[in-house]
Amino acid sequence: MISKKCKYAIKALLYLADNQSEQRSIFSTEIAEKENIPQKFLETILRELRNFQLLQSKRGKTGGYKLLKKPAEIKLSELMRMMDGPIALLPCVSLNYYAPCDECDEKSCSIKPVFEKVRDETLSILGNTTIEMMRH
Repeated sequence: MISKKCKYAIKALLYLADNQSEQRSIFSTEIAEKENIPQKFLETILRELRNFQLLQSKRGKTGGYKLLKKPAEIKLSELMRMMDGPIALLPCVSLNYYAPCDECDEKSCSIKPVFEKVRDETLSILGNTTIEMMRH
């Protein structure tokens, strides 16, 4: 299950992709109101997205947020890892966050192969889905 933080990040990026223009940045208050996201929580998420270089921000009357990357360049798999960390359901099958399970021998484990398939299918879907593809 993805966290609310990740879900809100996706919603914010979709809103920006659907509503920004060359001349206009979008304030966090607008995103929070239109997407029903708690303002303070959204501000933290937008700062993280800026730190991950997905957004740029500008202060002041003409300030707000804009996408730095094109919506077609933002893959869900990358976004989910930025916001939540591992995508794999077990640490022993994670590609980027691998850790052995304390209680089992991976060579004889009958659980691991099933969750490797789940990981592979999940990564295939998320890695081939972009913010652009999710737009209205």
